[in-house]
Amino acid sequence: MRQLKSISELREQLNTVRKADKKIILVPTMGNLHDGHLSLVKQAQKIDGLIVTTIFVNPTQFVAGEDFDSYPRTLENDLSLLEQLNPDIVFIPDTNEIYPDSQIKAEIIVPELDSIYCGEFRPGHFRGVATVVTKLFNIVQPDIAIFGEKDYQQLLVIRSLVQSLDLPVEIVGSATVREADGLAMSSRNSYLTDEERRQAPILYECLCGIADAIKQGDSNFEKLEKNGLNRLKESGFRPEYLNICDAETLKEPKNHKLVIICAAWLGKARLIDNVAVHTYD
Repeated sequence: MRQLKSISELREQLNTVRKADKKIILVPTMGNLHDGHLSLVKQAQKIDGLIVTTIFVNPTQFVAGEDFDSYPRTLENDLSLLEQLNPDIVFIPDTNEIYPDSQIKAEIIVPELDSIYCGEFRPGHFRGVATVVTKLFNIVQPDIAIFGEKDYQQLLVIRSLVQSLDLPVEIVGSATVREADGLAMSSRNSYLTDEERRQAPILYECLCGIADAIKQGDSNFEKLEKNGLNRLKESGFRPEYLNICDAETLKEPKNHKLVIICAAWLGKARLIDNVAVHTYD
C-alpha cells in the first residue's frame, strides 16, 4: 500500500498503470474511516484494476458554522484499517496541494440539485463536493469511481456532473452499511451521546415504515411525509426535511422508482438517510 501526498507523485505512479492498460478505480473518502468506507474498498477489490483510495477533508464542502475544524481526523487509525485491505495507493494530500495558495478560481455547479434538500440547508455544500470530485477525477483519471448510497443526493450530483461534462468515469453506487440496529454508518455518529445513540435508529425505522406503506398501496405521499416528520419530532429529532421523491431526479415522483430521503438533527449530529422503494403498476 503506497502512501502518496503529492499530485505529481500520484500521476507518475498512475502513468505506469495506464501504459499497462490496467483499470484505475477511485474510492474517495474524508477519512475517519468505518465499515461503510471499507465496504467501498471491498467493492473496488471485486474489479480487476488498481485501487486509489483518497483521504482528504475538503474544506470547500463545509458551509458557514459547520464542523470543519472539529471534523474527526484519525489518519493513523485510517491507515491501519486500510492496511488490512491493502489497496494499491492511498492519496493523502494536504489542503494546499488541492487548493494551492487557498485559491479557488473555478467551481462546478449542478444547478438542478445544488439548492434543494441538503443543498437548501447547506448552501454551497454541493458546489464544494462537485468541485473537489472533479479535481480528483482530473488528478487520478479513474475508469471507475465508487461512492456510498447513504449520501444519496451527493451520488446524484456526481452522476449528473459526469454526464454533463462527458467525463469518462463510470460511477458505481455502493449500498449503505448499517449498524446492527439499522443506523447508517457515518463519521458524525461519534457526535451522538449514549442516549442519542439509542434514539438514532428511529430515523431508519421511520423511513422503512413509510416504504412499507407505499409498497402496500398508500399513495398519499403528503400525509406519509407529514406523519414521518411528526414521529421524528416526537422522538427528539429536529428534522430539516423528509420527502418522497423520484429516485433519479429528486423531483416529484412520477414513476415507480422512488426514494425517501431525510435529514434530521439529533443533538449535535446531523443525520441523513434514505430508503429506495420500487412500486409496480
